[in-house]
Amino acid sequence: MTAPFALRNALRSAGANAVLIAMAAVMLLPFAWMLLIVMRSPSEIFSDPFGLPEGFGIVADNFRNAFVTVPMARFLVNGAVVASVLLALQLAVSVPAAYALAKFEFSGRKLLFAAVVAALCVPIQVPMLPIYIALAYAGALDSYFALIFPFIFSPFAIFMLRQQFKAFPDEIIQAARLDGFSEIEILLKLIVPSARPVIAAFAVFSITAHWNDLYWPLIVVSSQDMATPPLGMLYFRDSGLGTDYGALMAGAIVTVTPVMVIFLVAQRQFIKGLTMTGLK
Repeated sequence: MTAPFALRNALRSAGANAVLIAMAAVMLLPFAWMLLIVMRSPSEIFSDPFGLPEGFGIVADNFRNAFVTVPMARFLVNGAVVASVLLALQLAVSVPAAYALAKFEFSGRKLLFAAVVAALCVPIQVPMLPIYIALAYAGALDSYFALIFPFIFSPFAIFMLRQQFKAFPDEIIQAARLDGFSEIEILLKLIVPSARPVIAAFAVFSITAHWNDLYWPLIVVSSQDMATPPLGMLYFRDSGLGTDYGALMAGAIVTVTPVMVIFLVAQRQFIKGLTMTGLK
C-alpha cells in the first residue's frame, strides 16, 4: 500500500508543479516579449514578431533612445520621490493610529476602527473629484504635493498594523511603563521592531501601487517635469519616435525593474508580514 500511495503523492505533486510552471510562463510571457523587442530593430519586429533576434547590437541603441527621446531619468526621480516620501508619511500617520486603536481604551475606539474598515471598501476614485477641485482652488496641481497628499491616510496600513500591534503582549507594555518608558519610546523601541515584517509587507504594497499608478498622475500632472514613470511612458508614445517600439520597450523595462528588485529583496519579509497579519 505504501508504494501506490507514494506514487499518487508524486503524481499529484508533479501535476501541481506543472500547473504552477504553466501559470508562471503565462505571467512571464509579456516580459519575455519585451526583451525580444528590445533586442530587435523595428523591421525585425514587424517582419517576424515572434522570432528570435538575429543580433544584440541594437540593445544599447534602444536603451539610449529611451533616455534621449524623453527625460526618463526625471520620470524615475519623480517616481522615487513620490513613492518614498509617501511611504514615510503613511507610516508616520498609520503607526501611531494603529497603536492607539490596538492598545488604548478611549470613547469611540470601536466606531473609529469601524470607520477605518469601512474606508477600505471605498474605491480610491470616489473622493478624487472633490480632492482635485480643492487642489485646483489651492493652486497645488502639477506638484509633488498633489501627487502625495490624497494618499497619506492609508486605511490599509492602519488595519494591517493594528492587527499586529494588538497581538503584542500587554504585560511587556505595562512593564515598560513601570520602567519609565514614554508611549513614544514604547512604540518606537518595542512595538515597531516587532512589526518589521508587517511594515515591510505594506512598504512593498505602497511602493508598487504608487510607482505604477497612472490614474491620479494623469489627472493632476500637466508637464513632463512632474510626470511619474507610467505617465512618462505616455509622453514617450506621443513623441517623435513613438513608432520605435524597441526604445519604448526599453523604457518599460527601466520602469518595471526597480519595483521587481524591491519585491525580490523584500520577498521573505513580505511573505512573513502577510502571515503575521492573517492576510492570505
